[in-house]
Amino acid sequence: MRLNNQPVSTRVLPNGLTLLHTPAPRSSVGYVGVAVRVGARDEADDDFGLAHFVEHTIFKGTARRRAWHIINRMEAVGGELNAYTTKEETVIYSAFPGNNPARAAELIADLVANSQFPSAELEKEREVVADEIDSYLDTPSEAVYDDFEDMMFEGSPLGHNILGTRKALQNFNSDHCRKYLHRWYVPANMVVFYAGSMSADRAFTIMERAFDIVEGSTPVRSHSIVPQYRQFEVHKPIESHQAHTIMGARVGAIGSPDGDATALLTNILGGPGMNSLLNVALREHRGLVYNVEASTGIFSDCGAIAIYYGCDPDDNDRCAALVRRTIEQVANGLITSRRLEMAKKQYLGQLVVANENLENRVLSNARAQLLLGKVRTAAQAIDQIRAISTADLNNKERDPAGRALYC
Repeated sequence: MRLNNQPVSTRVLPNGLTLLHTPAPRSSVGYVGVAVRVGARDEADDDFGLAHFVEHTIFKGTARRRAWHIINRMEAVGGELNAYTTKEETVIYSAFPGNNPARAAELIADLVANSQFPSAELEKEREVVADEIDSYLDTPSEAVYDDFEDMMFEGSPLGHNILGTRKALQNFNSDHCRKYLHRWYVPANMVVFYAGSMSADRAFTIMERAFDIVEGSTPVRSHSIVPQYRQFEVHKPIESHQAHTIMGARVGAIGSPDGDATALLTNILGGPGMNSLLNVALREHRGLVYNVEASTGIFSDCGAIAIYYGCDPDDNDRCAALVRRTIEQVANGLITSRRLEMAKKQYLGQLVVANENLENRVLSNARAQLLLGKVRTAAQAIDQIRAISTADLNNKERDPAGRALYC
């Protein structure tokens, strides 16, 4: 079992900015980006979708560049710009042929420090985001996840839909976006990252020089304590030939002691392998579903496991019963020591494959550094996964406590 075990390097500058270097000596591709600890969770009630809107419009012009110059800066050398928003972080980064890190770092620093959000560009992008909202709502297999999280994290900003609403979207203007940028996109709230063949010292020199223009004080957070949730079962009628269901429960936060056991259990129940317990029970043996999967949403102070399946509405109760029975069987010892060792081998093998993707690795490292303040090595991850016992799995939630159903 071989994972890339070269440790990451970090440096914290006097202004509080953290630099992160992920080594990839043989890679001909490089990555430079910034992870900012702000997302949908940090929005006021009348600002739903602002984090995502700023992520979209940060590319629309700075004090030095127009939108065309921004998108062409990395494209001209065969690179690209990307960005995404989650509940707790926003990430802006570039992938490029390996000899262009200074170009990428200078561009992204300019975006973070000097974006102007021109009104004309905002109007165009407003329509793009509105279409994205409509498209998402027209996809029940995705929209059901939002409803599930709204109920799972009821009373907490974690339930906020990342895309926001059309109503809130109409209120965002240039001043609104600039104030948001200056509040949250500040050194103490960011991790600037590099991955590639360049040495840590050289990469740090480039990043420090580029991001020296970023200023600001540590923002004051207003994260509320995530309340305990009530069991729920909600049925939302929709016009569809298929029922879409999520069942799930709360789990621990990022970095929690049982995090690896949760991840392994999720993989056993409904991971990408066709031999996952739920895929075998619902699809392979009975042909009831096209797709069934288990996933986790892990945050800084809590998390949730979600089991999704889509089926014929008439089969939904049968599928739900099979999911519950499978979970109960696992809780009662279905995963023997031998089966556990096989599951670990499969899971570790999947990690080896995933680890070959440098982009996924550096983004994962940046999130860990941002939310935990550290990145564990591959050897540490392997040791902790290998140490999982059958008791660790059996002590997990016996029954999904929440259920959201579209049909």
